[in-house]
Amino acid sequence: MENKALNKRPAVFLDRDGTLIKDNGYLSRTSQVAFYRDTFDSLRQLQEKYLLFIVTNQAGIGKGLITVEQVEKVNTYILDTLKSEGIAIQAIYCCPHQESDLCECRKPKTFFLQKAHRDFAVDLKNSFVIGDHLSDVELALNVEATGVYVLTGHGRHHYADFPLHTNPRIHVVKNIKYAARTILLK
Repeated sequence: MENKALNKRPAVFLDRDGTLIKDNGYLSRTSQVAFYRDTFDSLRQLQEKYLLFIVTNQAGIGKGLITVEQVEKVNTYILDTLKSEGIAIQAIYCCPHQESDLCECRKPKTFFLQKAHRDFAVDLKNSFVIGDHLSDVELALNVEATGVYVLTGHGRHHYADFPLHTNPRIHVVKNIKYAARTILLK
């Protein structure tokens, strides 16, 4: 009998807008997707040691500003582009709810990370969450992972609002390139 604990792999859970791609509001068309310059190289390096997942809150669906179909089309385009660059994303998890819906899947709740843990045998405690919102680093802390807060997207704007520098399990970095470097040095 195999020991499941020995087969667990760490992962990097990536926010979408403001982390991998520019935050251009509620995206309804693939033509609105603009990857950051360092996204592809950074993810290729990370996937050598970590499983990669995308976890995104898309409240525009719940607000009626975009449709599930539009978000799925944008997500498929992102996954296809990453695949064409040699990057394997294990799954993309998308919460369609507004914060006021009090759902179980909106970051910083751990629903999707627990799903990855079950479905892909992810070692959450040795994993990372990268994002440009406090909810991203709170998500990391909620599963005892490490958070990497990027100053792209909303990151720089909200940085002064949060005492991120006081927690040793949160790293603040310039962008996805420096997030990858920080993680790979661990």
